[in-house]
Amino acid sequence: MATYLDFENKIEKIQEEIVSAHAIANMDAVEKLQKDLEKEVNKTFGSLSDFQKLQLARHPDRPYALDYIKLIMEDAYEIHGDRAFRDDPAILCYIGYIGGQKAMVIGEQKGRGVKNKIKRNFGMPNPEGYRKALRAVRMAEKFDIPVLMLIDTPGAYPGLGAEERGQSEAIAKNLFEFAAVKVPMISVVIGEGGSGGALAIGVGDKLAMMRYSVFAVISPEGCSAILWNDPSKVEAATKALKITPNDLLEHGLVDDVLDEPLIGAHRDKQTSADVVKTYFLENVKALRELTIDEMLDKRYEHLTSVGAYSE
Repeated sequence: MATYLDFENKIEKIQEEIVSAHAIANMDAVEKLQKDLEKEVNKTFGSLSDFQKLQLARHPDRPYALDYIKLIMEDAYEIHGDRAFRDDPAILCYIGYIGGQKAMVIGEQKGRGVKNKIKRNFGMPNPEGYRKALRAVRMAEKFDIPVLMLIDTPGAYPGLGAEERGQSEAIAKNLFEFAAVKVPMISVVIGEGGSGGALAIGVGDKLAMMRYSVFAVISPEGCSAILWNDPSKVEAATKALKITPNDLLEHGLVDDVLDEPLIGAHRDKQTSADVVKTYFLENVKALRELTIDEMLDKRYEHLTSVGAYSE
């Protein structure tokens, strides 16, 4: 069963009518309803608010990292553990091929269903998850394999155990180490990019966002609680934070916005995966034309330009 958001009520109704028309083999009605559906989709998704885009970024049917890995990778083999504490299921590391290109894919996985969400800690990694990611990146560097990182987390896990095991140190070390890795590093925000939890696998040569993704220093809920102590102001907080791809692109905080299907990645997962695959392969090809020193210099300039301003 497809899940529809509040602003998709008219689309849901037309979809139900199409199913009914198919059931009685009324193809004329189906054709008319398909045209009505296309118009309604263009109308609804052509004027989304920032809060509605946030809802799409969190859509329960939205493809997660594991979905993308299954759709774009061949001969994928999962890497487990940080060789220090344990394996963190909230971070996935796979080595394999993407379009014939050797690749290391690192992603944050939220999980579906109660048991799987708990197993994946709702996509909130512990420090051992970030250390596993660093181990995988070092392996990729050793064998000259480009890295694709798929960001989708509400944030790093803030639990007592995570803090005791050095959550902030693990994130900071990834930021430091990834800046100097001698292979192409491509990051894509596929859903939520939450604070340091996203930054920990977001340092690289390119940072892109899917059309309906968000990237923020804090969740809108957290922002509204801190600034106004009023959960009803989540929509205002979402708008004020400027967390949508076009706003971030305008401010030079991301490099590209990837055009997932207008109706959302959850309605056409294969097309969305193909967009990510193409973006990764094109950028790896471009980065491979540079010397390692040139690539690292450009990465350094790219990272240090974030937040720069002139009076």
